[in-house]
Amino acid sequence: MTRPMVLGACAVAVLALAGCGGAGKKDAAGADPSAAATTMAPLPAVKPSDVQPLVGRWVGTAKDYFQFTADGSGVWVRNGRKLWSGAVIPEGGGEFRFSWNGGDPQTASYWGVSLEDRTTLVFPVTNQKYKKVVSKPGAKKGNG
Repeated sequence: MTRPMVLGACAVAVLALAGCGGAGKKDAAGADPSAAATTMAPLPAVKPSDVQPLVGRWVGTAKDYFQFTADGSGVWVRNGRKLWSGAVIPEGGGEFRFSWNGGDPQTASYWGVSLEDRTTLVFPVTNQKYKKVVSKPGAKKGNG
């Protein structure tokens, strides 16, 4: 298995485990299992100008990609399977955090991306860099 494949598999495993939460079990402190592990703030309004540098498709070497739109919505796809979809929240300085389950994970550890430059995006979870796909003038625009 190549390194990018291992990294992708690890990322998928982390996503799957992050959603598990151990429903029906109490933790060592005896907390109510129905209580949220972290509280999330509502999503802030995102101005198109705040996400403009991120808009477009960013392709990685592991045959996966991120795609972001001007309204701040985004998706991470590998082999036709969505690994994440939601909204990006601008933090300034070319850094963006990802929404989680419809909320803004302000206080919890969170995932996000940062722009190294105009054509390179970095996803710190896998330490992978993605290159921006430049659409050719007159090219047909699709959703895939």
